[in-house]
Amino acid sequence: MALNDRTLGIAALVLAAFLTWHGYDLEAPFAYEPVGPKAFPLLVALIIALCGVRLIIKGGNPAEPNPPGANARIGIMVGLVAGYAFLFQWLGFVIATAAMTILVGRLFGGTWLKSAIGGVVMSVGFFFLFDRALDVVLPTGLLGGLL
Repeated sequence: MALNDRTLGIAALVLAAFLTWHGYDLEAPFAYEPVGPKAFPLLVALIIALCGVRLIIKGGNPAEPNPPGANARIGIMVGLVAGYAFLFQWLGFVIATAAMTILVGRLFGGTWLKSAIGGVVMSVGFFFLFDRALDVVLPTGLLGGLL
């Protein structure tokens, strides 16, 4: 099968259908907002479906193969995201986000120093932005007493 815009558009429609199917029955145990938790996945599904329809109508544009090593980096990224999801609660937002950011930075050619500075600054900055300024509770994990 040739990879082109239509193939991607069909895949986008399948993903949108999957999101709609799983997101439609989401219900919160208590009402904290009028639309509930299903609004976000349904909105994302709608946007993905519209983009998929656009790609199917537009068509053409065969995809070029990935450069050497790109598929391995993509696989490693998937593993890093899965590890982040599993360790997020236990390690806490700051440590898990810093670790993932540092490893992703290294994966895409950043130096250890730049990746470490960026990862630590971003994870601490986002923690205080979300946890303190926006009042979104994030797990503190191993740094519970310090944050």
